[in-house]
Amino acid sequence: MSTIDIGLVGVGKIACDQHLPAIDSSPDFRLVATADPHSRLDGVDGYDSLAAMLNGVPGLQAVAICTPTHLRYSQARIALEHGKGVLLEKPPGATLSEVEDLISQADRQGCPLFAAWHSRFAPGVAAAREWLAEKAIHRVEIEWKEDVRVWHPGQAWIWEPGGMGVFDPGINALSIVTRILPRAFFLREASLQVPSNCQTPIAAELSFSDAQDTPIHAAFDFRQTGPQTWDIHVDTDDGRLSLTHGGSRLVIGRQVVLEAEEREYAGLYARFAELVRAGTSDVDVAPLRHVADAFLYGHREIVDAFVE
Repeated sequence: MSTIDIGLVGVGKIACDQHLPAIDSSPDFRLVATADPHSRLDGVDGYDSLAAMLNGVPGLQAVAICTPTHLRYSQARIALEHGKGVLLEKPPGATLSEVEDLISQADRQGCPLFAAWHSRFAPGVAAAREWLAEKAIHRVEIEWKEDVRVWHPGQAWIWEPGGMGVFDPGINALSIVTRILPRAFFLREASLQVPSNCQTPIAAELSFSDAQDTPIHAAFDFRQTGPQTWDIHVDTDDGRLSLTHGGSRLVIGRQVVLEAEEREYAGLYARFAELVRAGTSDVDVAPLRHVADAFLYGHREIVDAFVE
């Protein structure tokens, strides 16, 4: 099949670290333009805005939107109105209502829309889902802790409304857990630690349960130093499953079942290519709904941490 001409909206850290390498190595896509008022790529046509890019390259078939969360809705809507397939970096929007409107718009336009939960493409996720499908789940522990200074250096938007704070990485854990557990689960308690000069939390403790009252606990923290922690442990009637290193290492009992190099974005773009060619959408709002519940239901504790 012929390659899909794609434009990249936002040429920041996530685009440069993940999207560009994935597009460059993909047999399905050809990067033909970017839209960013501050950054350009050598050898690629650059525009100051998405509208300018769409007007300048009318043959674009798809766009990947990698801007800060609060900008994604308006940009995705413009792209859909121009008949383009749209990939939304996670989280797909600042609110559930934004994403639901985009789903309706994509359906009306007949355009593919993809909420790109990249962590679901980690090497061990599919195997974990398959193993857990028929198991009785006794308990789930999620520990997702990383250093905001490493992953979001100087990015003040992460602490502003819509930026999500620690839920920006924490939603990756939720995207995996909603994929691998065989039953839906629901928030019961939440404690959010918000720095005194910020609008979003720097840490969170969440307690969930499912229809069978299975305890599911999540600890998110943006203050981790040294090695980063991205681990999920599931205790079952047939032993413990541990999905660690962000989903790239799977251990069942004491046996290492899988340990592979992280290539999440390669799988993500392969999936997007399928959607573009089929003209269908893939938008799961479950991880974002859990975050929305946490903000609605959570107890906010103002902490002394001062974020620069």
